[in-house]
Amino acid sequence: MRIEERVRRVFADLRRRYGDSFEDNPGTALARVKVETEDPFRVLISTILSQRTRDEKTEEASARLFAKYATPEAIARAPVRELRELIRPAGFYRQKAPKIREVSRILLADYGGRVPDTFDELVSLPQVGPKTANCVLVYGYGKPAIPVDVHVAVISRRLGLAPADADEAEVERRLAKAVPRDLWLPLNEWFVRFGKEVCRTSFPRCTACRFTAFCAYYRQTRGRRRAP
Repeated sequence: MRIEERVRRVFADLRRRYGDSFEDNPGTALARVKVETEDPFRVLISTILSQRTRDEKTEEASARLFAKYATPEAIARAPVRELRELIRPAGFYRQKAPKIREVSRILLADYGGRVPDTFDELVSLPQVGPKTANCVLVYGYGKPAIPVDVHVAVISRRLGLAPADADEAEVERRLAKAVPRDLWLPLNEWFVRFGKEVCRTSFPRCTACRFTAFCAYYRQTRGRRRAP
């Protein structure tokens, strides 16, 4: 099956499952931040907190932090020890606390307190890599981009949208080439939700999936089950 047909089938099914816009039915932590706040700064800080952290812990840490320090000015002045305690639910909170303060100070010094809205400016900030920058573009500014997290990477490899050995940067390149630009905005939200509900990293629910005809994981596991 050609990759164009795979893309068409995958996105038609995901649209049926989750709707046209994550703003209509937010299912992940970052989508809810977008819908509830329309604040690129909160999206940026929440995305930093989400690194190597489960969604529910990201939400908890973000809520605790923003209940007391909700702006770049406030976080820039906050004691690191207090930031650590507030974001304790997040993974690697000791390392993240000074970083979010440093980011806040840079935003104040270099951008007048505003989060930049270009990829190159975002990745120049501490603790901001390609995935985080693309999350800010999508969820903070509504700009087309493709944040590649573990769900996006795993699903893309399984369904042949990227090579089986592709790293996250290569997955992003392949998706950018194969997926129409008007589908970039919902891509991350749809793939993350599908990855949590059906195509889980461990123990995927293949019986609930419509893509088994071209899924490499399904072919491999079915072969193992049939082997004597």
